[in-house]
Amino acid sequence: MKRLCAMLLLALLPVLGWAANGEGAPAGWTLLDQYDKPYTQDDNLKVLLVARDMAGGKLVKAALEGLPQDYLPQRHAVFVADISKMPGMIAKLFAVPAMRDYNYRVLLDRESRVASHYEVAADSVLWVTLEHGKPVSSQSYSAAPALRQALERAGQ
Repeated sequence: MKRLCAMLLLALLPVLGWAANGEGAPAGWTLLDQYDKPYTQDDNLKVLLVARDMAGGKLVKAALEGLPQDYLPQRHAVFVADISKMPGMIAKLFAVPAMRDYNYRVLLDRESRVASHYEVAADSVLWVTLEHGKPVSSQSYSAAPALRQALERAGQ
């Protein structure tokens, strides 16, 4: 039994090291949005916004308020909301239908397949800059005006 546990641990070390190095989620992931339409990450994606709680989602909503529907796509950006901790019935009956009223696309990470690869502080949004699908830098935002300013700069 000890030998089996040791072998399993050794097999997991490369995976754990990969996640700890902050290399982000594996390239080419696919998530469904609030309309159940798939989005697959590709090399054109430059900015990944990740929220792991409701406060982070509200921050993105405030930053994007009043902006056109194509604001994020023009900046080669997407927003991923980790809803894996939300009870399924709450998500299905209330949260996801409410997101259909948003003027922007929300990629729903129902199983934390993407968001789990990034360290996102509570009550904030993580901005991950990507080049050729690989993370090159990240910054955390905890205020909507600062996030909006960063998005405006990304469009220049």
